[in-house]
Amino acid sequence: MPPLPYAENALAPVISAKTVGFHYGKHHKGYVDNLNKLVAGTEYADAPLEKIITDTAGKADKALVFNNAAQVWNHTFYWKSLRAKGGGEPPAALKRKIEASFGSVDVCKKEIANAAVSQFGSGWAWLVLNGDKLEIIKTANADTPLASGTKPLLAIDVWEHAYYLDYQNRRADYVNAVLDKLLNWEFALQNAG
Repeated sequence: MPPLPYAENALAPVISAKTVGFHYGKHHKGYVDNLNKLVAGTEYADAPLEKIITDTAGKADKALVFNNAAQVWNHTFYWKSLRAKGGGEPPAALKRKIEASFGSVDVCKKEIANAAVSQFGSGWAWLVLNGDKLEIIKTANADTPLASGTKPLLAIDVWEHAYYLDYQNRRADYVNAVLDKLLNWEFALQNAG
């Protein structure tokens, strides 16, 4: 189980310690535990998570392994996509890339919010690097940009367990609060290379 990059209460009041506790300690841990059971004694027992994901993506007979591996990876990435006192302006190098791809940081944030809010059911909104261009994509359930060959820079989890204790059915309020107050632009810049 990868450690949280901060204390459970570090994201409050945007995301409460109770939500982080359940999300990380129950949901994320559940995916880790399930994956460990599924790969025990198989070719994937000691494989890196990314290899498990790319090898099992799109294979019906490996769907359980893929779903759990992808959810472990997605959640670990999501926790790093957030930080206390985040949001605000991206670092200059990332801001230039955002402006080249979207015209402005505000347009980029609106597109992320739209992807997150419009994702039907459970899933994820992502800022990704596709070649030299930044894009916003959304994925359903456990799907991940790793399976499609794009490079993820940031993620917002829009499964209900990510926000329901704090926001009930107000996904848009959760998404906008994350964008404005928690998004870790420095992590995105590191991922952009």
